[in-house]
Formats: sequence, structure tokens, C-alpha cells
Amino acid sequence: MQKPPQAKKENGRNGPAVASADLNKEMSTKTLEEFAAGLKAASQNDLIMRAQRGEEAAFAELFEMHKRRVYAICLRVTRSVADAEDLTQEAFLKVFRGIASFRGESTFSTWLHRLVVNEVLMHIRRKRLPQVSLDEPSTTRGDSATREYGRRDGRLAGCIDRITLNRAIDELPPGYRTALVLYDMEGYKHNEIAQMMNWSVGNSKSQLFKARRKLRSWLRFNQWNGVSRLPLARTA
Repeated sequence: MQKPPQAKKENGRNGPAVASADLNKEMSTKTLEEFAAGLKAASQNDLIMRAQRGEEAAFAELFEMHKRRVYAICLRVTRSVADAEDLTQEAFLKVFRGIASFRGESTFSTWLHRLVVNEVLMHIRRKRLPQVSLDEPSTTRGDSATREYGRRDGRLAGCIDRITLNRAIDELPPGYRTALVLYDMEGYKHNEIAQMMNWSVGNSKSQLFKARRKLRSWLRFNQWNGVSRLPLARTA
């Protein structure tokens, strides 16, 4: 009696073995990425605990890890290089003095950026920045309006030039500007912004919506072609 043909265990490059190998490779890559992320988090947690014990070298490493992001937030909210540099130093001085109060209830970066944003907003309230004229270029901030602020999200800029967008952002109230910077430029989610600012998620979404609407209104008022269809970076 003739035996039925047995199914092949492998079918060249097209069989289940290849699919299994691809899946294993994908899982291995993901595992390595998770492992690397875990190592980084463990390293940062170790630095935090050492800094809380008063080790200045550990705090210096935390400073190096986070200084660029902190400076970027300060710069984008204040629109002033000099103020951003001063506020970055002030913020990290407060972190140094208050790091013992960090309990891990949120991520360290969320805790840090909440402190930074609060410091920036207090600075703005103290300084009471003058309003920028809708018709004339700003002269109250020296040459800060024409400085390069780094790489802006192209989807936000759309078809208008950088200087005009900077002037429009200058016109936003501090709360609107903060929501716009944190969400559209820094990439935070609404729940993260809510934690930083002690807002509700709904309030974060509302501040962002009003900021975008005010930007469009300002740009439309200044009659820039296509600004009524200004695309923004992400869907809130």
C-alpha cells in the first residue's frame, strides 16, 4: 500500500520556517531595544538616587543628559536666547536643591520639565513682556526675532516664513504658547502636559485648540497667502 506523501518541513525560502525566522528576528530586535531602554532607565535611576545622596558627579551627568531639551523648551517659550540660557541655569539650580523631593510618581523628565515650564512662566509674568505690534517688526527684544531657533517642524511652518511664525507665536498668551510648544514642537502628549502644568487633559486640549486658532487668526489678519489652511504638526 502506497504511503501518502509527507508534508515538507521546510519549503525553500517561502515556507513556515522562513516566517518563523523573520518573527524571531523581529522579536530579537524588539527585545534588544527594550533591553537598551531598560539599561538607560536603570542608569538614570541610579544617577537620580546618587544625586539625591548629594553626589555632584551624578547630578552633573543628569545635567548633561537633559540640558539640551530643557534649553529648547526655555528658548521656544521665551523667544530669547539670553533668557533661555539664564532660565536653564536657574531651573537646574532648583533641580539640584529639590531633587530629594522626587519620588518617582511620574518619570524624571516629566517632573523636570514641569519645574522648567513653571520657572519659565513665572519669568514671563515677572517680566511682563510687551505686546508685539501687528504692523511693525519687534524691536523690544533686540535681534531675537531673527535668530535661528533650531529645526522647526515643517508641517507647522507650512508655507509661511520663520520670522512671521515667530512673531505670531510671540503674540500668544503664555498658556497658549506653552501648550503649543509642548505639544506641537516638543511632542508631548496631552496627559504628559497635564501632569507638567497641573491642568486637566481637557484644559490642555483647549489651550492647544485656542493657540492654533489664534495663530491662524493673526496670520490671516496679516494677509499671508495660504495661512488660513496652515497645517499644524499633530491632531490633538
